[in-house]
Amino acid sequence: MSYTGNVEVGGRPDVRELPGLTITKVAVGPYDNNAYLLRCTATGDQLLIDAANEAPRLLELIGDGPLGRIVTTHRHQDHWMALSEVVKATGAPVAAHPLDAEALPEPVAEPVEHGDTLRVGEATLEVVHLRGHTPGSIALLYDAGGELADRPHLFTGDSLFPGGVGNTWGDPVRFRRLLSDVEERVFDRLPDATWFYPGHGKDSTLGRERPSLPEWRERGW
Repeated sequence: MSYTGNVEVGGRPDVRELPGLTITKVAVGPYDNNAYLLRCTATGDQLLIDAANEAPRLLELIGDGPLGRIVTTHRHQDHWMALSEVVKATGAPVAAHPLDAEALPEPVAEPVEHGDTLRVGEATLEVVHLRGHTPGSIALLYDAGGELADRPHLFTGDSLFPGGVGNTWGDPVRFRRLLSDVEERVFDRLPDATWFYPGHGKDSTLGRERPSLPEWRERGW
């Protein structure tokens, strides 16, 4: 079956094969968090995005393959409830933005800033800092070394969802900051065919969401 990105807590993961990278998406925990296991098809090296919950399930997905690092997209607890257990079992270092690092239960061995890159075997992910949901929220961009430049893949944490940007709790300054970053660093830069993978719920594409940007700015959330 082709990838849809529609997963449920307790249900089967969904798997997508890209040039150079395999994506496994799974929903875990009481807040229906998405966790993403990325595997380099050339080397078998793996990277986990958000050890959110259900550590035994995440460890089963990881299996015996090497886990090169765990990326935590932001500081909120529902995105790292399984972090300590997965770190203990795998020894993988944690990567996160410095502005959110102090809130995490494990030390951040690899602090990352906007424009930095992270390796998964032979694959490279670019860090995109999206300020507003939290000070250190990040997204990860994959374009297979330019092979997918016309249809890249973006892991957005809680900064961008189908239907709007992440929660800024009614703070107009934070909302404008987040929407501006999402517009300038995501929509203004990337094509409509960009597929994005959020921290909760279903995936979408930038082309599907782009017409709604003026509405998001007008409504203020």
